[in-house]
Amino acid sequence: MITRSPALLQRHDEDEETRPFAGSASSEKAVSLVPPPAWQAQLAGATRDPAELCRRLGLNEAWLPGAEAGHALFEVRVPEAFLSRMRLNDPADPLLRQVLPLGEEALATPGYVADPLEEAAHTQARGLIHKYAGRVLLIASPACAVNCRYCFRRHFPYGDNSPSRAQWESTLDTLRGDPTIVEAILSGGDPLAANDRQLAWLVERLEAIPHLKRLRIHTRLPVVIPDRVDDALLEWLGATRLQTVVVLHINHANEIDDAVTTACARLKEAKATLLNQSVLLRGVNDSVDALSALSERLFEAGVLPYYLHVLDPVAGAAHFDVPDEEARELVAGLREVLPGFLVPKLVREIPGEGSKTPL
Repeated sequence: MITRSPALLQRHDEDEETRPFAGSASSEKAVSLVPPPAWQAQLAGATRDPAELCRRLGLNEAWLPGAEAGHALFEVRVPEAFLSRMRLNDPADPLLRQVLPLGEEALATPGYVADPLEEAAHTQARGLIHKYAGRVLLIASPACAVNCRYCFRRHFPYGDNSPSRAQWESTLDTLRGDPTIVEAILSGGDPLAANDRQLAWLVERLEAIPHLKRLRIHTRLPVVIPDRVDDALLEWLGATRLQTVVVLHINHANEIDDAVTTACARLKEAKATLLNQSVLLRGVNDSVDALSALSERLFEAGVLPYYLHVLDPVAGAAHFDVPDEEARELVAGLREVLPGFLVPKLVREIPGEGSKTPL
């Protein structure tokens, strides 16, 4: 069982049991008299206006109508720490391309749908998705620090999958009653958009389930806001009896600066295994040079390349697609220039299959 400092768990307001887990600084301020952590202030200050994003990056005003059209479908959200790594006056910057809305997002493309992985069919309880044997996915927060334009959950019904503490207890009963489940995966949104008091509470209940062995956290927050890896996070993460795996989502070497490297080092000090999964994206990382540079930079930061996903066919993201044969050629090219342990597995997620499908 974890032993945590009272400071992390002591503050509860009267409706803690019924309020959904959230990720906004405003919700934290409502229940605390102390200033929010630095990462929450940065989250609250993220750029959410397509005109402001274009202005900050020095883009020609011709980009604005498309940005506004895409924003109307899926809002802009870009934290300052991520925005500051983008090149000015360059609409082809690989980081900007991941977050800049485009008019193409409104085009209907055959085969591109709202729920490409058919997760609704695998939602077993509020906030719980059970697709694969031995492990379940928990929607620990509906919020994200950055809205990636290719996100396969850009249409996800988070309102129906954001449990309060009382509802989590009911959801966790599903895990308690199934001894075949050995791994819990915190996802979202981004699970680390929830505050540390909430996460510590949830992990404490997970590790009390005797047949659970591993805790996996899928997150982009240590990349887009490295200050998220603070003492409060490391306190509960380092204290759990569960083996912890943090799966980052990094698509391009330029995303990894010194602050991200420091955040990764702190996670490793908390005994977390660090893996990365990327999405193969047209105009972002669709070259051997870009992918090999990413693998090298990841390993320098203490992160092992894990998966390279082909694009999930989510409505609004068809312009990012890279055909399967081209994807295979890229990975073959990686094998020629990298040691095997730095070549990620090229996979697709196919609804109904028992695991990711190698290509």
